[in-house]
Order: sequence, then structure tokens, then C-alpha cells
Amino acid sequence: MSIRELKMAETRKRLIEVARQAFATYGYAETSMDKLTAEAGFTRGALYHHFGDKRGLFAAVVDQIDSEMAEQAKQQLQHPEDVWEGLIQEGRTYIENALNAEFQRIVLRDGPAVLGDPAHWPSQNKCLASTRECIVQLLAQDRLKPVDPQAAAVLLNGAAMNAALWVASTESPEYVLAQALHAFELFASGFLK
Repeated sequence: MSIRELKMAETRKRLIEVARQAFATYGYAETSMDKLTAEAGFTRGALYHHFGDKRGLFAAVVDQIDSEMAEQAKQQLQHPEDVWEGLIQEGRTYIENALNAEFQRIVLRDGPAVLGDPAHWPSQNKCLASTRECIVQLLAQDRLKPVDPQAAAVLLNGAAMNAALWVASTESPEYVLAQALHAFELFASGFLK
């Protein structure tokens, strides 16, 4: 990697870091791009060069959070080779993160308002593709009832997302979390043979 490429990567990383903290603290609408770029030590031009606009920067933050969550789920696996366990753990991790204030504000509250339908977010599409691939593998292993892989992936991801929204919006999140996780696992197990 050239020095120029390294500097660009560092600028991008720093902007995402500062933006993530600002979006979590103030929310998307109240985050000032002038204040954010000044705190990061860059001009607005750097932000526009790397992300196009505030919305592009926000999408990069959401993508980072989703990627970290997927990695967190993988690290919690007792049997990394068990595709079913991995699939369920990703759903559980997504739902459990609804208790995380940063995740609530950025992904669950501001995300749909800023980026629109989560089904169209690049990070959610990566997750959906990963879930679909797991379904295809499980079908090949003859562990699932016959099902369209895309339909199963959409339903499993949608269930996890809606469960997380429910947990985040309730007055009793810990209680609701336990109920949501139990229901998610029952729902998902309906795909098993």
C-alpha cells in the first residue's frame, strides 16, 4: 500500500470513528458535519471525498456496526463448523444488541429514518446473502425441510430485526429480550427436519 493509500485509509477510519461517536451521542439529525470534521481534524472536503455526504458517512458507520456484530456472533460459537449454530447465534446476537444504546440509536432508530428500508442497506444485504448461503449449506446437508433459501433467509433476518426493534422500544427490555430470544429460536427451529 502506498503512503497516499495509507493516509486515505487513516482519514476514512478517523472520520468513521468520530462520526460513530457523534451519531450515537447526538443522533443523525443533530450531528453537525462541520463540528464532526473539525473534531476529526479534517475539512468537509475529506468527508465528501470519502463518503459523498453525511448520509454516506452514516451508511459506513452502520456497515461497521453490522460487521462487528457478525464477527461477535462468530466468536461466540462453541462449534464453528456447525452452520446451524452459527445461523442461530447471528440472530441471537442481533437481538441481544438491542440492549446496546449505540446500536439502538444508530441502527434501529436512525438507520431506517436515514437509509430507508433496511432490506436495501448494503450491510443488511451482506447479512442476507450470508444467511442464504447458510440455508443452502443446511439444505445440502439435509438438515432442513424443503424451503426456498431466499425466502428462509428473508424471514429469519426479518424476525431477528423485528425482535430487536421490539426489545429496543419496550419499557422492560431485559424481560422482552428473553421472550424474543425464546420465540426466535422456536421460529427458526421450524425449518429443521
